Amino acid sequence: MTVPVVICADDYGLAPGVNLAIRELIALGRITATSVMSLCPHWEAEAAALRAVAGHADVGLHFTLTDQRPLGPMPHLAPDGRLPSLGRLMAMAYRQALDAAEIRAELTRQIDAFTAVWGRPPAYIDGHQHVHQLPTVRDAVVDAAAAWPGTYVRRCGEPIAAVLARRVAVPKTLLIGGLGFGLSRRLDARSIPANDRFAGVYDFATAEPFAALMPRFLAGFRHGKAGRNLMMVHPGLPDEALRRVDSLVEPRRAEYEYLKGADFAALLERQGIRPVRFQDLPSIS
Repeated sequence: MTVPVVICADDYGLAPGVNLAIRELIALGRITATSVMSLCPHWEAEAAALRAVAGHADVGLHFTLTDQRPLGPMPHLAPDGRLPSLGRLMAMAYRQALDAAEIRAELTRQIDAFTAVWGRPPAYIDGHQHVHQLPTVRDAVVDAAAAWPGTYVRRCGEPIAAVLARRVAVPKTLLIGGLGFGLSRRLDARSIPANDRFAGVYDFATAEPFAALMPRFLAGFRHGKAGRNLMMVHPGLPDEALRRVDSLVEPRRAEYEYLKGADFAALLERQGIRPVRFQDLPSIS
């Protein structure tokens, strides 16, 4: 029995090396979705290259509210023209200090920047550093997704038993999953499509190689209840553009080299995992 899984590469648009790695992995059939940072300068310039392989993958919006420059004025969140760190954003969200109209306006701008280049709305919406789960932000995301029938949203929760059994970044994984309860309730209430299972969270500074983590991530899908499985990855080829904007450099290279290699292909075969697009996942949950 094969188990279908959406394997989604985040951060298209962040840097040319990230873009190239993602396109190569889509062409190889190793990943089946990619999330676009449409506020980054390397999106518009490299959208055409992505289009050449996009028939094999979902292309969605990676809503970004941290560390980058927003596409328009955000006097409350980015008074100096740069979005805050994740910690500051989370603190503001849980203090109910985010300006809802400002968040919605920036989401609209990022969607418009995506659509203007891609020619159609994103196939799905998720969030850079999972910000789409935060209070105030999640309401804007749900409303945007509801406007386009068929658009799905990424859930980031996993069963606690599965997280404990895997023993990979347990506190971080539980925190990210716990942040998503409010989003999940809203998605279900409005019948917005979403994945049921999720994997891919680990400590990027870990000494454990990515090749040792992937079998444990995928095994959770095999042993869990049948449903819609999604795993995130962050492949990339280091370049100067990436080093200027992000600290996650060498882990991206490690992911890319493993995902393109024969060992990953053999793992998929051995575990009966079939990378698919969201439309090919079962609808049961």
